[in-house]
Amino acid sequence: MQDIRSNQSHRAISAPEIVCRPLGVFDRTKLDEVRRAFQSVPPCLLGQAWLVENQPDFSPATVRAGWRENSLFIFAELADRDIFNRATELNQRTWEMGDVFEIFLGCAGNPRYVEFHVTPGNQKLQLRYGGSDAVARARSTGELREFLIPVEVFRSTTWVESRLQQWNVLAEIPASIVCDSNATLGNAKWRLSFSRYDYTRGAAEPCISSTSRHAEPDFHRQHEWGVLTFKTHS
Repeated sequence: MQDIRSNQSHRAISAPEIVCRPLGVFDRTKLDEVRRAFQSVPPCLLGQAWLVENQPDFSPATVRAGWRENSLFIFAELADRDIFNRATELNQRTWEMGDVFEIFLGCAGNPRYVEFHVTPGNQKLQLRYGGSDAVARARSTGELREFLIPVEVFRSTTWVESRLQQWNVLAEIPASIVCDSNATLGNAKWRLSFSRYDYTRGAAEPCISSTSRHAEPDFHRQHEWGVLTFKTHS
């Protein structure tokens, strides 16, 4: 497997501009097949752009994206010295409970967006916001019920490789969940950002990181997100 610790630095992080191409058929349950399916896809790297240098306890991660059958596929590989999350059911406050990989997606030109979390144990949090006002309201009240998507709307699989101090996520997200439309993905443009909370038991705070060049450690700064452009040829 690729050693994701060896090829990342803070300076390598830039706002992602991803060309998303069709993927071949693969078995979603087998990590080796998933890796082969994404091996030619350039990775997005997570970092801490709001800092001069990454924190000493920063662990790298890569994210790759492709599409098939009107769904976006995301594959993340996350180095992690202490892999855990206490979440046991859908829509718990996963980012307060341990390690989590976060996906932010929206259609270009539309302020609405979704926020999806996946934990190492494959528990999910699913949120839909109408825009920045909705996020401000959630923060002021601390209440998420208005924004929760109550039934599972995307598929995910996780693999924990404890010996390698790494966990992996495959997420399959239907276009209709992001853009409220069944229009074809070919040549569509989305806004995107990927982030994580990396907890270590005994540490006072989690180590957070993002693919976006955020000037502040705030994952909801949409103007700093990247762009995802779907192409119909590989």
